[in-house]
Amino acid sequence: MTGSHLITAACDGSCIGNPGPGGWAYLLRFDDGRVEEKGDFFPGNTTNNRMELQAALELLKRIAREPRRPGFTIRTDSKYVIQGFSQWINSWKRKGWKKADGKHVLNRDLWEELDQARLPGVRFTHVKGHSGDPDNERVDAIAVAFSRGEQPLLTSELQPPASRPLDTDETVDFAPPRLHQLLTRLEMADRLAAGGHELTMAELARLVEMPEAELRQRQQPWIWRDWQVLPCSSGFWRLQRKPLDQHHGLG
Repeated sequence: MTGSHLITAACDGSCIGNPGPGGWAYLLRFDDGRVEEKGDFFPGNTTNNRMELQAALELLKRIAREPRRPGFTIRTDSKYVIQGFSQWINSWKRKGWKKADGKHVLNRDLWEELDQARLPGVRFTHVKGHSGDPDNERVDAIAVAFSRGEQPLLTSELQPPASRPLDTDETVDFAPPRLHQLLTRLEMADRLAAGGHELTMAELARLVEMPEAELRQRQQPWIWRDWQVLPCSSGFWRLQRKPLDQHHGLG
């Protein structure tokens, strides 16, 4: 089997005020170790449910362009999306988009788009919100940031571009997925340090693969591999390359 395949995905939506400005986000994981994150800001009055639906819709459109591993599912903490997509929508359509009480279905426009974007064999599974599931926590953080009008740093924006196609007579010893993921994270760290980017607690935790609870206990600069991790204002962190003498254990 050639090429990378999707192994899992997650999505979430957020709204400040409900109704108010909103944001949505999704995350994709591939079997070659790549992670793709995307989201956006909705400036007008919207709701949590609409942003949950928007996230699911954008994700299904993206998934349609990629091959998937058997057992692939989308994780979400929205029972509204899961039950509507798998159960309620059939009844709504039979009743002319009306609920059992005769009232019109809210968010019909997004439900119809979501139904059109349905993919064979792709289903949503429920994960409890804020229960420690890394991907659910991540898409929640991205969606919340967008709903606040912020521009979160997305993993897919930091990953190096795909390498050039190989000549047919070239042979390559491909790194195992775990090593590939590590190399990608080190590349990310170098670019973050060079650009002077500030990271949220959640972003740093994903980069260094450390629980957020452990990071919260750290108040002073500390060392991670070839970088100093420095605290900034408002709970943010940034990376700085260690001096060369520290790299080689000199000094």
